Formats: sequence, structure tokens, C-alpha cells
Amino acid sequence: MIEVYTDGAASGDPGLSGAGIYIKKDGNHYEHAFPLGMLSNHEAEFHAVIKGLQVCQEYFPNEILSFRSDSKLVVDVIEKDFTKNKMFLPLLEKIKEEASEFPYFFIKWIPEKKNNHADKLARSAIHMN
Repeated sequence: MIEVYTDGAASGDPGLSGAGIYIKKDGNHYEHAFPLGMLSNHEAEFHAVIKGLQVCQEYFPNEILSFRSDSKLVVDVIEKDFTKNKMFLPLLEKIKEEASEFPYFFIKWIPEKKNNHADKLARSAIHMN
């Protein structure tokens, strides 16, 4: 099982945004930062999970994935498999599609202070736009 920490950040709401992915596997650490363009902070958080799943498909196919996010909104939407927000619905569908490639996909909420690696990566990605 691998641990995948994701975070999205936006400079403004909406504003230039980025996604940070921090992966722990077998004592190794992998870092990824992706510029996302103009998005709201919530959208960036969803896109960070999508990017995390895509990174895992490329580098860690068929692994059991344990995702961690400090976005209660994103974790709740994924766990409940439901949102009334029309902007988030296609993002939820994309997450479900990407996650279906893996034997198991878990996501849990963590406090912001436990997500500092992904946060720094997401903030650095804003400047790559």
C-alpha cells in the first residue's frame, strides 16, 4: 500500500492554482507539482486528487492506494459519492474513473499541519503557471 498526500492551492479564488502530490512507498518519497491554471481553491483540491491518481497509474499501477487530503469537502464528496454542486460533479466522476484502475482506493481527511509536504508542492506549482 502506498500513501498519497494531495493538496490544491489557489492564489485568489479563483486564481492561478497548483496541485501538490507527495507519495510515500517502501521508505521512499516522491514529489510532484502541477500548475493547474485558473481555478478556485476547491477545484484545485479535486484536481490534486485526480493528478495523484494519474501519477499512481503511471508509476505505481495495481497498488493499493491510501490517499490523504486536508480538504474536508473533497473527502466528504468522494466518501459519500455525491455532490449537489454541478461544478464538482464531473471532477467526482473523473476521480471515480481514475480510481477504478486500482484494486483499492481509500481517502481520508487529515489536518492541514500533517499535509505540509503536499501544501508546499501545491504552492510552488502556482508559480509554474
